[in-house]
Amino acid sequence: MQSMPQLGVGTFRLEGEVARKTVSDALSTGFRHIDTAQFYGNEEEIGNAIQTAGLPREELFVTTKVWHDHLDKGHFIPSVHESLNKLKMAYVDLLLIHWPSPNDHIPMESYLASLKQAKEEGLTRHIGVSNFTMAQIDKAVEILGEGEILTNQVELHPFMQNRQVVEHCKQAGISTTAYMPFAVGEVMKNDELKAIADAHGANPAQVVLAWMEVKGIHAIPSSTNKDHLQANFDYTAVTLSEDDVARIDELDNGERIVDPDFAPQWD
Repeated sequence: MQSMPQLGVGTFRLEGEVARKTVSDALSTGFRHIDTAQFYGNEEEIGNAIQTAGLPREELFVTTKVWHDHLDKGHFIPSVHESLNKLKMAYVDLLLIHWPSPNDHIPMESYLASLKQAKEEGLTRHIGVSNFTMAQIDKAVEILGEGEILTNQVELHPFMQNRQVVEHCKQAGISTTAYMPFAVGEVMKNDELKAIADAHGANPAQVVLAWMEVKGIHAIPSSTNKDHLQANFDYTAVTLSEDDVARIDELDNGERIVDPDFAPQWD
C-alpha cells in the first residue's frame, strides 16, 4: 500500500478533457498522487485517466474531498459513494473535509463521525482535513482521537508560510499538505527565488518544492503543461543549502490568495 507521496498533482480548476489529459500526462511522468475534490467537478475525468493508465491500484495514492454541502448525515456517505463511482474505484487513499462547516452549520462532531464511518466502511484508507485552523485541529483531534488525522491541507507557499499551523499540526502528529505551492505562478517572478534557482541550474518551482521537502511539507502543485509536470517531478535534483532555506524563509509576508466568504477565522 502506498503512503502519501511527498509530491502530488493538484487538479483544482481543471475541467473536462484538460483534467483527463493532465492526469494522464502526470501518471506517465511518474506522479502517483492525484488530488481532486467533489467541488472540482472533474472526478469522472480523473477516473478515466487513471483507468486508461492501467497502473496497479496499490501504486496510486488518490485524494478527494467532501464539499460542505454534503457534510450532513444524510448526504455525507452517499456523496463519497458518488465520488468513488466517478473515480471508478472501490476506495480512495485519503478522504478530506474540504472546508470546516461554515459558521458550524453542521456540528464538527457530526461530520467527523461520518468521515470516520467512511474509513471504517473501507471507502477510504486515510482521513484528514483541509483549511482547518489550529483551534479546529485541536477540536478534531479531541473528537477523533490522536493518530486518526493524516494531514491538514492548507494554502502554503513562500509568501504565506502558515508556520504556526504547520508547527501546531506537527505537534499533533499531523502532516501539512500545501496547495497553491507556487502562489498561482508568483514564485516564477520572484527575484530571490530566481537567483537561488539559477545557482542550482533549476527553476523557481523546483526550488520551492525542494524547500517544502526540507520543511517536511507535502505539496500538490497544479500544471497542465507536460514539460512543467516533468520539471516539478525532477525537483529532487535540487539540494538547497541552509542559506538558501533561510533566504526563502524570509519571503513570508502573509499574502493569502484563497479566502472565500465561508472561510474560518484564519490564524
